[in-house]
Amino acid sequence: MRIYEGSPRQDFEEVLRSIGAFLDQRGMQEVLLAEAPDGFIVQGLVVETGGSGGWSESMGGRHKETLTFLDDDIARFMEEALARRAAGQAATWAGSGYYERAFRVIGRYMDEQKPRDIFFFEQDGAFVVRLLLGAPGGAKHALVEFTRDDIEAMIDQGPSLRQVEGPSPTAPGTAR
Repeated sequence: MRIYEGSPRQDFEEVLRSIGAFLDQRGMQEVLLAEAPDGFIVQGLVVETGGSGGWSESMGGRHKETLTFLDDDIARFMEEALARRAAGQAATWAGSGYYERAFRVIGRYMDEQKPRDIFFFEQDGAFVVRLLLGAPGGAKHALVEFTRDDIEAMIDQGPSLRQVEGPSPTAPGTAR
């Protein structure tokens, strides 16, 4: 991640948590996230509220939306989130939105893997993650699938993992 070049570690946990909080506020679902050289590209479905027409229009419809988050946007999201938490305005872990919590635990897993590049998509609460990892003889892609139950278990473990020093246990998931 360009934001963290020269840093001792890439902090996908906080970066993805920040993006997830934004997506929760936006009401986005069925998300796809790809890392780009200068940030992230996110696609997902959003509900478009209806206009001044009849009842069926007020229900709204779902449409695909694509967002680009540049490194400066991510840095701003992270600073705003830290300021909210420092001021005591942050929601509790259990009260934060689904994508904020899910992206955070996926980011923690990614930090442990130390990928060079990330891509993932979500459908019905399950995630398929593709990581570009350094390997002897060159880089290689690894796929990991997290079921909805895996994500929920990781979210449930989240608060206790932050209280433990040292490496966290390997996340559930099926490497492919």
